[in-house]
Amino acid sequence: MSQPHHSDHRFSELSPTLATTDREPDRNLALELVRVTEAAAIAGGFWVGIGDKNKADGAAVDAMRSFLHSVRFNGVVVIGEGEKDEAPMLFNGEHVGDGSGPEVDVAVDPIDGTRLTALGMDNALAVLAVAERGSMYDPSAVFYMDKLVTGPEAAEMVDLRLPVKQNLHLIAKSLGKSISQVTVMVLDRERHKPLVKEIRDAGARTKFIVDGDVAGAIAAAREGTGVDALMGVGGTPEGIVAACALKTLGGAIQGRLHPTSDEERQKAIDAGHDLDAVLMTDDLVTSDNCYFAATGITNGDLLRGVRYSKNTVRTQSIVMRSKSGTIRFVEAEHQAEKWTDYSR
Repeated sequence: MSQPHHSDHRFSELSPTLATTDREPDRNLALELVRVTEAAAIAGGFWVGIGDKNKADGAAVDAMRSFLHSVRFNGVVVIGEGEKDEAPMLFNGEHVGDGSGPEVDVAVDPIDGTRLTALGMDNALAVLAVAERGSMYDPSAVFYMDKLVTGPEAAEMVDLRLPVKQNLHLIAKSLGKSISQVTVMVLDRERHKPLVKEIRDAGARTKFIVDGDVAGAIAAAREGTGVDALMGVGGTPEGIVAACALKTLGGAIQGRLHPTSDEERQKAIDAGHDLDAVLMTDDLVTSDNCYFAATGITNGDLLRGVRYSKNTVRTQSIVMRSKSGTIRFVEAEHQAEKWTDYSR
């Protein structure tokens, strides 16, 4: 009797759309990336409340760089952090990974919220995003952008070019809320006073954050956070990192480059950027196979911070993969003695 024909994937129940080739980042990469953000968070966490943001950032950068070189990929840092603050950094163009496996773009923020870390305040994270090579937007040294982030319900309705009041009414309508129930997260900056007035004059609420708008963008896109949108000017690197997370969450980020000097403006123009253009999620990250990983450094709305005891270090992380739409929370316990190289 002849045997029934079986395909090469006869044992797989997965949709073929979830399959990857050897040249693409695969699902095994997710936990490798968490190891990297855990290392950065633990190293930076030793400096929580010490008041020196550069030393905290330097420790996190060293740990992240060291662990990145053990990851099975051929990565290039496209979005680095530190240059705008003259702080330690993983620089743009730096090669990371062990050189094998898929070719990827890498966006890093060893500490999103260096000031939060230095002051011992909530919501500092170690953050990393990865996408297929050539898929991350290059802002050409424009360090800030005007942002609008919403969840899936309002993603197709809002437009950064519209007045704030009109966008808030569209968000309220999409969520089935009155505008008085809409909460907008805003970085607490002098530059945002006019924005805050517009939000409140429209009848909506504000929730201020001191730093760390990656966590703010995720809060705006997830259910149950009490935040319905993020608005205002924040870091361009953080916007691109957030776009990788939003690819999984299903929300949307819209951004417009916001040069802060004539020199920065000219650099952007020379690089061919249209400073009036609104960049959508798919403009910031074109790949549909990207990863986002973050580990809490201090306690926050998204994750718990690093917890130290005599013999152990505990971390909480989140990792997302857009291709499968998977979000995982990872609780880990580490042996404290293994981390002496990164302690103060």
